[in-house]
Amino acid sequence: MIRNREFKAKVDQIDTYERLLQEKHPKFIGTDFQRDIYYKVDHGRKLKLREGNIENALIYYERPELAEEKSASILLYRHQPDSGLKKILKTLHGIDIIVFKERKIYFCDNVKIHFDKVEKLGCFIEVEAIADEKANLSNEQLEAQCHDFRQYLGIAKKQLMALSYADLLKQLQ
Repeated sequence: MIRNREFKAKVDQIDTYERLLQEKHPKFIGTDFQRDIYYKVDHGRKLKLREGNIENALIYYERPELAEEKSASILLYRHQPDSGLKKILKTLHGIDIIVFKERKIYFCDNVKIHFDKVEKLGCFIEVEAIADEKANLSNEQLEAQCHDFRQYLGIAKKQLMALSYADLLKQLQ
């Protein structure tokens, strides 16, 4: 199980924040064009199949729907794109919604920073301080890293989002 501390913030534009992040000399992973297929599961839980040119994973997670920095528990299975997996998931769960986005991915050590342009929703920043099974980081350290990045980027509390992109899109329907 992966642990993280994260936040998502709605922003008017990404460029200013991306330039600010460059001062920390992050590792740029690339620009990914992602399709996240969310499946129908119990409330409070998410199951999505991410298809991209960089990231491909089946992701199950639980996290509170709070507009603040928050912790999540994540199960992640990295895979090569496979139509058989999609058919199984669709048959078992049914598709809830599909999210399309352009995502610029950066890392500063164990902290992953996304600059997202989400179809129909706009621009967002996500920051995840991540501890996988091998990491020797406490929850307090993850919390401090996440908070420090929010302060550094100048993200105001009112910009923080409680819901997933899937839930935000469903509100538009």
